Amino acid sequence: MSRLPPRPNLGWKDDGTPVDDRVGDVYFSRHDGLEESRTVFLKGCGLPERWAGRDNFTIGELGFGTGLNFLAAWQAWRVHRPLPGAWLHFVSFEGFPLDAADAARALSAWPDLGDLPAKLVAAWPERAKGVQRIVWPEDGVSLTLHLGEISTALPQSRLKADAWFLDGFSPAKNSEMWDAALWPELRARCSRGAILSTFTVAGAVRRGLGEAGFEVAKVPGFAFKRERLEVKFPGPEETVPDMYGLRPYEPPVDRVRVIGAGIAGACAARVLSDRGMDVEVIEAMSAPAGQASGNRLALVMPRLDAGDTDQARLLIDAYLAARRFYSGRPGVVETEVAQRPKDEREADRIGKVLADPPLGLENLEALAGGGQLHKGTLILEPRRLIASLMDGIKVTYGRQFELADMQDGTPTLLAAGHTLCKLLPWVNVIGRQGQVECASSALDAPPSAIASGHYALASGHDRLWGATFEAWSDGDVAASDAARAENMAALERLAPYWRQDAKSSVITSRTGVRATTPDRLPLIGAVPEHGRAVEIFDGVRHGQKVRADAPLVEGLYISGGLGSRGFTWAPWAGEILAAQLLGEPAPASESALQAVSPMRQILRDLKRSQ
Repeated sequence: MSRLPPRPNLGWKDDGTPVDDRVGDVYFSRHDGLEESRTVFLKGCGLPERWAGRDNFTIGELGFGTGLNFLAAWQAWRVHRPLPGAWLHFVSFEGFPLDAADAARALSAWPDLGDLPAKLVAAWPERAKGVQRIVWPEDGVSLTLHLGEISTALPQSRLKADAWFLDGFSPAKNSEMWDAALWPELRARCSRGAILSTFTVAGAVRRGLGEAGFEVAKVPGFAFKRERLEVKFPGPEETVPDMYGLRPYEPPVDRVRVIGAGIAGACAARVLSDRGMDVEVIEAMSAPAGQASGNRLALVMPRLDAGDTDQARLLIDAYLAARRFYSGRPGVVETEVAQRPKDEREADRIGKVLADPPLGLENLEALAGGGQLHKGTLILEPRRLIASLMDGIKVTYGRQFELADMQDGTPTLLAAGHTLCKLLPWVNVIGRQGQVECASSALDAPPSAIASGHYALASGHDRLWGATFEAWSDGDVAASDAARAENMAALERLAPYWRQDAKSSVITSRTGVRATTPDRLPLIGAVPEHGRAVEIFDGVRHGQKVRADAPLVEGLYISGGLGSRGFTWAPWAGEILAAQLLGEPAPASESALQAVSPMRQILRDLKRSQ
């Protein structure tokens, strides 16, 4: 099976109605599709009346298609937004995603939607399995798309929806979307009192929903359909043991403190501020980006693994989230990265990636002579970018933070790089020293990047290359001749067209310490109480399955251990933390959240001590 989600077998009727010939069903009726969305799904779920007075409201959907139902909900939210700071979270599942051009063609039938179709198409999700979140803070709207087979995507999702739109193709033509095994999964993702609506009255659907604990009723249908279903979830909400500390923070949050003004702290602060939070950033240095985030240039490119593993998918999710988050911000330019294999092992890995790519041709293609070309990658000017991210946010510089400062009850996010282990000694974070070389040129070059183990970047008059990845033992951080020699040798191998010019310029070295973890995955989420967690989960040492909630330090979170990919991980981390702090749908799969949870280190240590 391909790692790319399959495209629909798209056809068009003479009147412009889109059809998936794979199942022989239309996406909507060109004559009344928008009104059907409003009647069957919005009105059927009691909207917009049910979100009155709510700070946030979550809608789930099975079958994203063209996005028409989402746009109908977004338009209604614009008109009936209950509070200026309220948020609508829309979570949808799609196994056969459309391309942006086809979506634009389909949605052109609905001029009544104004500028919303263009906004959606401009941010249309990439063709990649996984979870992608798109946010429009000006309207208080987020869209979270789970792309992949519904039988795996729904169980891996984490949300509590107040309403569900069940809008897959007809049960007779697309049985996977209406399989009885999905209804218990749907029930587990309902808030108490949730209402579900669908166009179908198929007997198997009615019986399956009823057996799963829903109250099912037939009501008058729309247009030529005599009947449809309205479904209610009476409750209670389901709870399961929370071993990884993924549960939302309580009580409601309106203030957040962020420790660290590097890229991790800046991204989290921006995301939370855009959600309407009062954010304060505390930084020990005298300026932002004073440590590992402060290089003259930085590169955001994907790390693509040959296997279709959970880790491989979350790396892609994070990369796509970073690209979306940074796009259009100050200090950000788009480029392409020519990646050549550094050895036979990497050549083999790249060959396997290209044989079964996780990203489409608009993002990835083979290079003549070996290697791969990454399109749509980004070169960043970190200091300029980070300053823009913290625009309008209160920042205190030159102040050390201690955990005792949390006594005021403000939730606190630790994004302090390698100093994290001084605040939480049990956390397994390793410092790795990295050195880059920089030069300025009289030549104003277009953005370009080459990678092969090391990398070389050019943007305007700036040149940067490196980087080393050296052991560090909590001592002084200083540039070294050995590291410069390694970087200069790498520059010769990479052979950018500007290397001779750079070698004749004044070259400066910059060194920083990257905080990394033994498994090279970041630490994102709530901080567990180490002693209590070891006591509660002690049975894991003996091979027992312990089903219990992870004990958490109230109001303490981490965005750390980002390693050499801090600019890639940080926006994704910010969205995950916002979801946990504010009780939003998760922007990642359950397995991804567990893989980056700080609690994983405690559970792993207990398993290894068996």
